[in-house]
Amino acid sequence: MSVLERDRQANRFFTHEVENTPPPLNPYDAWKTDPVLQETMKREGAAWAAEQHAKAGVLAGDELQQLAIAANENKPKLKLFDRSGNRTDEVEFHPAYHRLMDAAISAGITSLPWRDDRAGAHVARMGLSYLLGQGDQGTGCPTTMTYACVPSLKHSPKLAAEWLPRITAGVYDPTFAPASQKKGITVGMGMTEKQGGSDVRSNSTKAYPLGERGNGQPYELVGHKWFFSAPMCDAFLVLAYEEAGLSCFLLPRWTPEGRRNAIRIQRLKDKLGDWSNASSEVEFQGALAYMVGDPARGVATILEMVALTRQDCMIGSSTLMRQALVQAIHHARHRKAFGKLLADQPLMQNVLADLALESEAHLALTARISRAVDGSMRGDEAQAAFARIGTAIGKYWVCKRCPPFVNEAQECLGGIGYVEETVMPRLYRQAPLNSIWEGSGNIQCLDVLRALAKEPATRGALFDELLAAKGGHAAFDAELERLPNALMDLEGIETRSRMLVERLAIALQASLLIRAGNKLVSDAWCSSRLGGAHGQTFGTLSRDVPMRALIDRAFAA
Repeated sequence: MSVLERDRQANRFFTHEVENTPPPLNPYDAWKTDPVLQETMKREGAAWAAEQHAKAGVLAGDELQQLAIAANENKPKLKLFDRSGNRTDEVEFHPAYHRLMDAAISAGITSLPWRDDRAGAHVARMGLSYLLGQGDQGTGCPTTMTYACVPSLKHSPKLAAEWLPRITAGVYDPTFAPASQKKGITVGMGMTEKQGGSDVRSNSTKAYPLGERGNGQPYELVGHKWFFSAPMCDAFLVLAYEEAGLSCFLLPRWTPEGRRNAIRIQRLKDKLGDWSNASSEVEFQGALAYMVGDPARGVATILEMVALTRQDCMIGSSTLMRQALVQAIHHARHRKAFGKLLADQPLMQNVLADLALESEAHLALTARISRAVDGSMRGDEAQAAFARIGTAIGKYWVCKRCPPFVNEAQECLGGIGYVEETVMPRLYRQAPLNSIWEGSGNIQCLDVLRALAKEPATRGALFDELLAAKGGHAAFDAELERLPNALMDLEGIETRSRMLVERLAIALQASLLIRAGNKLVSDAWCSSRLGGAHGQTFGTLSRDVPMRALIDRAFAA
């Protein structure tokens, strides 16, 4: 056989060469490639945390991305009994999930603002969460609740003295053991019951005193929780009815005597997304718990925790959108179609630029709310008022925009964006979570109306924030003229509340972008979102918008 014939035989099943496919994105530096985040941290008072953000950016663009794959491919497993038949009520996680938790807690997601008294600490924490969450958000539930429980627990000085040092330690210890034996612990929350959902006053769980009644005293809980997230936390804040009314309780996983508390896990939820984390249904069969705050003040007490978890819903959705945007831009910069890179195609540029613009606006609002939270924790009444209403507005709008945003970014990848080997299906499954968790969209809109009607300071804080950018753009000024009348028209206001909250959110984002000082960005936002130069979908910016500049600004090569 000749050499040519041998070569022909050897290559007869060679069908094609792999070409025109983007190289792997990882590893990349999620901090260095995000000039918008860098500017935002400086603007909102967290420039001092740049070194911490730089470390998180390296982790987020490499190791955490790989850990997330393993943690989501290996879902948590419920272990109700040991080999001898003893009840255990444990959840087993893949080692990758424990590494993700350790990275988040070690970075300060649960503790930084409570351990560092510098102004901007809550903003710095927001930046860390924004970066690390681009790896995987399955750790968001337990880390958020651990961070957010601190103000509520302070209503019970005795419990706070015992529990807060471990809650704020910044140490992850996955051992299933009494909290007293651990250096660091996590805290969860249980509010929702089958019959009530967001209407927690319809809860049926009962609390029976084991001696004296009142703040810090022990009780026995009998009842159930329909959503009991992160069931392997070391303790939980829960609501139950005491004789005086609905009250808040701290429910530990272990009793002081070293026995497993009577928290019986019924099953783990089979969820749309958030696969690396566990959510459960539980029953309390005489479980030991301690009252937090005054009797019958349970809703007010736990809402201090909820206010912070709602802030984190905004952070989580902003983070998802950021990662989806990065994936889309990276793909478009390396994939050719019809003789040109996708990133050079005019219509694709419109889509990517529109997504970049939207992502920056959501980041701006999220970071501003975190600064308001920071001011609120320092006793600034004006910032507290803005945090009160701004969180409800932002939680509604930022979280509501996440699913269509991720879907549009997924479409930029074409068919491969629907395939599990890419990160996009996981992002898409995760996208609806934050709009549902901690009060769905309707709850947030009603909360905005409630704040405006019953807390006059919130209206003043809201309009102070809006008016600070007056004169920045004609379309923005026109909306400023219209908004007061829209809010004063009380006829059917509840029915119209979604439209009102949407308008307030977009106007707030406009105000923030105008004051940030990049006219390229703020003009594009105001003309498209307020000036009518935008359609109903992404990719409908007017042709005069500098699209390439927006894309390059969003994800530095």
